[in-house]
Amino acid sequence: MRNFSASPREMFASMWRNRDLIKTAAKREVLGRYRGSAMGLLWSFLNPLFMLAVYTFVFSEVFKARWNVASASKTEFALVLFAGLLMFNLFSECITRSPTLILSNVNYVKKVVFPLEILPAVNLLSALFHALVSLGVWLLAYIAFFGVPHASILYLPLIVMPFALFIMGMSWALASLGVYLRDVSQFMGIVTMALMFLCPIFYPATSLPEVYRTWIYLNPITPVIELTRDVLFWGKSPDFLVLGIYWLATTVIAWLGFAWFQKTRTGFADVL
Repeated sequence: MRNFSASPREMFASMWRNRDLIKTAAKREVLGRYRGSAMGLLWSFLNPLFMLAVYTFVFSEVFKARWNVASASKTEFALVLFAGLLMFNLFSECITRSPTLILSNVNYVKKVVFPLEILPAVNLLSALFHALVSLGVWLLAYIAFFGVPHASILYLPLIVMPFALFIMGMSWALASLGVYLRDVSQFMGIVTMALMFLCPIFYPATSLPEVYRTWIYLNPITPVIELTRDVLFWGKSPDFLVLGIYWLATTVIAWLGFAWFQKTRTGFADVL
């Protein structure tokens, strides 16, 4: 039985070694999603805009939510909300699909010598494309209503990269578990929905009582959402201490997920 390396070095080396295959597969994934539709890639613009309009109406008009007590601007609310949704949708798109990554590519397991560990990376790269499109929409809206974006936007890659490591770690773990426990896919749909409302996406964390605020900050998505809003909309530099801790924690999570995937993948063919 073949042994697969689970070292941190192999985690990064495999991604680099198979980078061309990852890019090709991700491109096919993006184009395949809209193949046959009349508007094609235009849906990648329309979907986030539609959801943004719905959420903005419900939370700003029905629930009267505000990010800034002194401001009643719906445009401000919409853009701050959208900044949070950018990061959450990236997470959600990857995590909800992760449990079926191996199940939907059985031929790669049984018949072809294929680096299965790259499937979460393909999934992530596809999701990053849609996140980039949504970011473009956000920037156009910001320029139209507020002018030139803050220079702090240049810090955004430093926030997205450790978040991508966190997503990869979770994706590797869930892709493996999804092979052995088919209920994982349904369970993660529920968890993702719950996390959407347990993150400060539709409301500022400071609006919560202190006892609940502590639990909100234990959510691993919360730091990313708040840091993203700081650099995109509020024009603040990120808290580098928080960012440094997040980099360290997500690197460990990524490696643990990769190690679990590598140790359990030898049984995939038997189960499938």
